[in-house]
Amino acid sequence: MNVVTLKNIPDVPVEGADRIEGWTGPVQRTRQTIIEPGDSKNYNCSVVNFSQGCTTGWHTHTCDQILVVVSGSGMVATEGGTPQEINVGDVVHIKAGERHWHGAKANSTMGHITITAVGGEAKWG
Repeated sequence: MNVVTLKNIPDVPVEGADRIEGWTGPVQRTRQTIIEPGDSKNYNCSVVNFSQGCTTGWHTHTCDQILVVVSGSGMVATEGGTPQEINVGDVVHIKAGERHWHGAKANSTMGHITITAVGGEAKWG
């Protein structure tokens, strides 16, 4: 068993952030790794922190993805769907192959825990 305290996990910059339409401020994401690579046969788990207006951009995963919002307020959308607001305590289940994006609203930062399967890959665009 391993217990981690999120405030003690370093933030590492993540490349490739995109803006939500209409936002012109700085865009930045960071990642805090909760389960280090190789520590679980089954899961990847980290916190992704988004600056105001920062999103992932469109992408898919080869496995299901779970998002648990832990700070701020954000949005999530699937291709052809209406964007939905997500807030602290909300849990999002995105199925493998479902094209989607997620990130902070233009007027808020947002952090979420992301859980995917070991070996799962993301395809961007």
